Amino acid sequence: MNAYIAGTGSYFPPGLLTNQMLENMVDTSDEWIYQRTGIRTRHIAGDMSVLDLAEQAAKNALEQAGHPNCDMIAVSTCTPDMFYPSVACRLGARLGIDNAFCFDLSGACTGFIQAIEVAGNAIQTGSAKTALVVAAEKLSSGVDYTDRNTCILFGDAAGAFVMSGGGSEHVKASYMASRNQDWACLYADIGGHMVMNGRDVYKFAVDVMPEAMGKVLERAGKTIEQVRWIIPHQANIRIIKAAAQRFNLPDEKLVVTLDKTGNTSSATIPCIVDEMHREGKLQPGDLILLVAFGAGLTYGAVLYEW
Repeated sequence: MNAYIAGTGSYFPPGLLTNQMLENMVDTSDEWIYQRTGIRTRHIAGDMSVLDLAEQAAKNALEQAGHPNCDMIAVSTCTPDMFYPSVACRLGARLGIDNAFCFDLSGACTGFIQAIEVAGNAIQTGSAKTALVVAAEKLSSGVDYTDRNTCILFGDAAGAFVMSGGGSEHVKASYMASRNQDWACLYADIGGHMVMNGRDVYKFAVDVMPEAMGKVLERAGKTIEQVRWIIPHQANIRIIKAAAQRFNLPDEKLVVTLDKTGNTSSATIPCIVDEMHREGKLQPGDLILLVAFGAGLTYGAVLYEW
């Protein structure tokens, strides 16, 4: 049974952290931040939990899909509120969904791409009929606001897809991989702050994003010219532009929104898809290429026909 996206949802908490506000917290400036990252502002959850963020995005997706009875809930998060039970199980309780297969997935910024892969395969094999796939991240909870190299990057958000079975083949191809020997480039200890070697992460991302895009297009038998939209993980504008240049991507295909959201880890891609869907920018037959990289170091891509 083929999997397709039956509904999308997203949620950004109301709290805002602007570059001007960061100027009063750390040695930085609006110009310095924007030139190096492309970010102007980011949303901050404050007292809201990861579960709260996930619930809002999930409700929006379920409403758009017509409130289906999901038998799988997969939550991508690298910032869970507690070790156990999973965000997915507690989200099921909040939503009144019982007897579903629930689990969390920790793939960092690649997590939502990985969760799509798992949910799509479950639907294809018949072990699930409808899956609620959510990315919920509260990165502000682990950011060191005295470290100007990392605190300027991250925001909080949640995005969600409802994936169901039936119809034509929409997931054209996927590609997932990792470079595990380089895990120490980006990590966070239990209860600690994020540690990142920005230069090494940049080199990795600029290398693997074109690789993932090329692999998924090859598997699908498609060319970049046939793709309508490329939606990359929103980490840093310099990374996105450098990877785009290596793959000779035209600007009109590339979607960038991080100026208003910052890096929201695995939530970046589903939030963009939801925004584009609700604005009517995604038309039947459009090929969209989703590509991400993250801690692990992980990376992957999915080619989807709308």
